[in-house]
Amino acid sequence: MDDAFRHEALLYAGDEGFVTTVAPFIREGVEAGEPTLVVVGARKIDLLREALGRDAESVRFADMAAVGHNPARIIPAWEEFVLANAAPGVRVRGVGEPIFPERRADELVECQRHESLLNLAFADANAFWLVCPYDTEALPPEVIGEALRSHPVVGRDDVHEESPLYRGLGEIAAPFEAPLSEPPAGAPTLRFGADTLEAVRHFVVAESGRAGLPEGRRGHLVIATNEIASNSVEYGGGDGAVSLWAEDGRVVCEVRDAGRILDPLADRRRPAADALGGRGLWIANQLCDLVQVRTFREGTAVRLHMALP
Repeated sequence: MDDAFRHEALLYAGDEGFVTTVAPFIREGVEAGEPTLVVVGARKIDLLREALGRDAESVRFADMAAVGHNPARIIPAWEEFVLANAAPGVRVRGVGEPIFPERRADELVECQRHESLLNLAFADANAFWLVCPYDTEALPPEVIGEALRSHPVVGRDDVHEESPLYRGLGEIAAPFEAPLSEPPAGAPTLRFGADTLEAVRHFVVAESGRAGLPEGRRGHLVIATNEIASNSVEYGGGDGAVSLWAEDGRVVCEVRDAGRILDPLADRRRPAADALGGRGLWIANQLCDLVQVRTFREGTAVRLHMALP
């Protein structure tokens, strides 16, 4: 048994290819007594259950639409599963398909970032084999190409080999500088500092209400924004700016400051129960539909997305 973390992109074509590619991997794990978690779409769970028959009873399934609604929540879910099932001499298996055609463009970027960060998050994990299926019929070539850069191993048609395009942990660990779209011209913006965090909360309540965000979700956005703005005050130079606008059926709230987030997993690590701080990004990811974190030379931008009804 290989004790190292194995992260593999599994290329397939269509539903039939999905089943014939993924089901044998799962069945092999069941026969070996290896705990297995499968996180894919609900329809594909049904396909696998049918193909596996009674073997499906030994597998844990979870709907990616729930687990990975916000892609930043996926790594903590895998960490929880591995921690709960790790044992000497036991390998753990996983199947995760966070990327599918229905993903929005901004979600896709965050899913691709997630795929890269898996290599960092589990670099020291023992006996964990995670395969990530990619549908070559449904996904564009550039998405498949990115899969070859984010996975050390690629499998196709029973051939499994190292990816010559894999970018490596050094590049993955660097601050994430992928560009963000420009806010709309005239988007309301408020400068803030340590003494004006209350004004930030009032600003988010007022502007998200004008954008049509329901009261309950508005409260979640206020909490998330307050956490990020508080981080700006404590770690980002003491002040920052918050902007809010609506686009494509979402309310987007952006916090910018002069600080730099150097830990690429800062927003995906579950804080320790006795930790005195470090919960801001975690809380934002639990409350928001999507969180985008970017660290540029001039500072950091965090965008919080909430879907409108």
